[in-house]
Amino acid sequence: MIEIEHLSKVYIDKNGRVNALQDVSLSIQKGDIFGVIGMSGAGKSTLLRCLSMLETPSEGRILLEGQDLSTLKGAARRAAHKKMGVVFQGYNLLMQKTVAENVAFPLRLEKKADKAAVDARVAELLALVGLADRAGAYPAQLSGGQKQRVAIARALAANPAVLLCDEPTSALDALTTRSVLELLADINRKLGVTIVIITHELNVVKTVCNRMAVIDDSHIVEQGDTARIFEAPQSRIARLLLGKEEA
Repeated sequence: MIEIEHLSKVYIDKNGRVNALQDVSLSIQKGDIFGVIGMSGAGKSTLLRCLSMLETPSEGRILLEGQDLSTLKGAARRAAHKKMGVVFQGYNLLMQKTVAENVAFPLRLEKKADKAAVDARVAELLALVGLADRAGAYPAQLSGGQKQRVAIARALAANPAVLLCDEPTSALDALTTRSVLELLADINRKLGVTIVIITHELNVVKTVCNRMAVIDDSHIVEQGDTARIFEAPQSRIARLLLGKEEA
């Protein structure tokens, strides 16, 4: 589904060269719930921006279903972009629009959008995320968990093959976190959507991700089956994320 090959991303600022990603290679299979975990500043968000085509890699390439995203132009690039839905950390909802209008927004951008078809898709998605009774509400009237469910529904509106989630539970309490993770697992199971979760929370990857990678200081330091990594006595994950990695 997604192959990341020797990906690097370099920024140049007033202080010089910043290596945000260095020689990152990952393989994400169709149907995975794949977690990328690391501390703040490790390179997680840069990786997500490259995956979502918001950033262009400095080196290496990202293949989505065999297509090198960096080489795509025009209609081909737009078509590839539609295959990926993004759930942002801060929800990014339109505060002056209702829940239904927020979910419908990406669909109504299409020139030939059919109102009846859009309305039916919105109703379907709101039922999927458990918010069918909140269609007419505004974001200010929702809890954090409900806002995240709206964001997930909106990201699924165009029927993407991949759902990219940027710290989807970082602003949520433990109970709400569990309900959102259960929703993502349900979406993966029912729709067959491949999900990539960027997170700094051990519990997130342990609860819902079947495969994972650990990123530290812009490098992938460990990747593979989640259960195997957590069970392996030589695994670096706990030491890294609990701040116990030896210097």
